[in-house]
Amino acid sequence: MGRQAVISVTPEEEQTLRQWTRAGTAEHRLVERAKVILLASQGKANLEIARQLKTRPARVSKWRQRFAKRRLDGLRDAARKGRPATYDQATEKRVLTLLDQPPPEGYGKWSGPRVAQALGDVSDDQVWRILRKHDICLERRRSWCISTDPEFGPKAADIVGLYLSPPENALVLCIDEKPSIQALERAQGWLRLPNGKALNGFSHGYKRHGTTTLFAAFDIATGQVIAGHYTRRRRREFLDFMNEIVAAYPDREIHVVLDNLNTHKPKEDRWLKRHPTVHLHFTPTYSSWLNQVECWFSILAKQALQGVSFTSPRQLREAIDKFVQAYNKTAAPFEWKKAVVHPTGPKPKYADLCK
Repeated sequence: MGRQAVISVTPEEEQTLRQWTRAGTAEHRLVERAKVILLASQGKANLEIARQLKTRPARVSKWRQRFAKRRLDGLRDAARKGRPATYDQATEKRVLTLLDQPPPEGYGKWSGPRVAQALGDVSDDQVWRILRKHDICLERRRSWCISTDPEFGPKAADIVGLYLSPPENALVLCIDEKPSIQALERAQGWLRLPNGKALNGFSHGYKRHGTTTLFAAFDIATGQVIAGHYTRRRRREFLDFMNEIVAAYPDREIHVVLDNLNTHKPKEDRWLKRHPTVHLHFTPTYSSWLNQVECWFSILAKQALQGVSFTSPRQLREAIDKFVQAYNKTAAPFEWKKAVVHPTGPKPKYADLCK
């Protein structure tokens, strides 16, 4: 076997070697090399170490000599160049540029395999890697609404200003209507399956029992909601609901956030002249998301209306009133967090992501 290198380790080296042997995430080859050096430092020969570790004596001799020359650094593998990269930045640019082009004839959209097939020399897996890198989901479809209101900036700033810094001692209400809420009667409850399992749900079939229209006012300071039920959504119903609001707060200045529905914007402002304490603030066109009552409508639909069976519009209105009462007991204002408000612009090109 030739002359064997005499191995002696310092206390610091011994501590490091033992840490390698005990680490649960250490590579097996590194653990084996550490054991070779620890056994060699005890004066054991290569053959004895090889039998104990169930390896070849040549392997023991190799790492024994490497440690004698380079100490702990000799036990680590040298850096390797590895396999040359198959794809480069140009490949990424080609994939993203292709996504800006129309899909092949007969197809409505791109997919990962379709992109790879169109390029010819790029694998499906590489296409998916590039898409994941730029957080592109070809199956996801998002919609946007671009406001064409030339006064978008001033109107949005006016409403956001009310949310962030409302006038002192004034009441700020977000008002809108949810029209044509359907009273649908569904067969629902527990269903026992032949295998013994039980499912809770409702049948796909339903019976219509009419509709109702809900007017709601959301107080941005407290989160409290005032609701009113009507059969139609006209100027008459809107003014009737506004009269209830004014009667409930006779001595307070009221600022109302509304959308641009024609029933909210009369040709004559006689009603406003009779109620000088009421100030209307209209959201920009196609910007209903600026009205906080829309958030509350979403909560109402999910927690009180979705999947529930109603046999009449009256029962539907009673259910909404009960939810409003329960909601107001623990109501809290919404926290406005959007720092920059601007109309949505066109989608950027995928190829620009590489710049």
